[in-house]
Amino acid sequence: FIDEIAEMDISLQAKLLRVIQERELTRIGGNTRIHLDVRIIIATHKDLANEVKNGRFREDLYYRLLGLPILIPPLRRRGNDILILAKYFLEDFCRENKFPKKILTKEAQEKLMKYSYPGNVRELRSIIELASVMSNDDQVTQNEINFTQIENEDYSMPEEYTLREFTFRLIKNLLKKYDQDVLLVAKKLDIGKSTIYRYLKEMKE
Repeated sequence: FIDEIAEMDISLQAKLLRVIQERELTRIGGNTRIHLDVRIIIATHKDLANEVKNGRFREDLYYRLLGLPILIPPLRRRGNDILILAKYFLEDFCRENKFPKKILTKEAQEKLMKYSYPGNVRELRSIIELASVMSNDDQVTQNEINFTQIENEDYSMPEEYTLREFTFRLIKNLLKKYDQDVLLVAKKLDIGKSTIYRYLKEMKE
């Protein structure tokens, strides 16, 4: 599975094409050719045909990968998938961080269903993780569901900004919860402590 293949560097695209055509590769630092028998699934949020026209994606690789396209609609158009994913993310986050099991109240679920999710599934996960940290009991209420600093206004803001904002909030709340223990928070979020320090520096600027 290759995610966001449209972001792959042109030189790396050439190497990938060779691997697909020859069905073999050599590991970095190795000399042995390894035979491959795989099926390839790729994902991208861009129009690959348009990327080819603009010279950002190799035409030969495009046609080599062309198979059965599956269009996944944005989260806002997927109805009850929002709640199914939200409940899964909540359960997963609580389990990973050894939090007590939590549920979404009816009001919280209704609030989640009304949002447009410009950041798609990644944004939903960040929203749920933040809400879990902010919740003090076994329920996540509508008050813990936070979207942007100014709700229900312009949802056309860049996806990166939205996710970064949620990351800031998540780190801030976890640090508060665990008495500013950077190492513990880094372990719980499965990131390096240098990443925590970088975010702390950016939050001060």
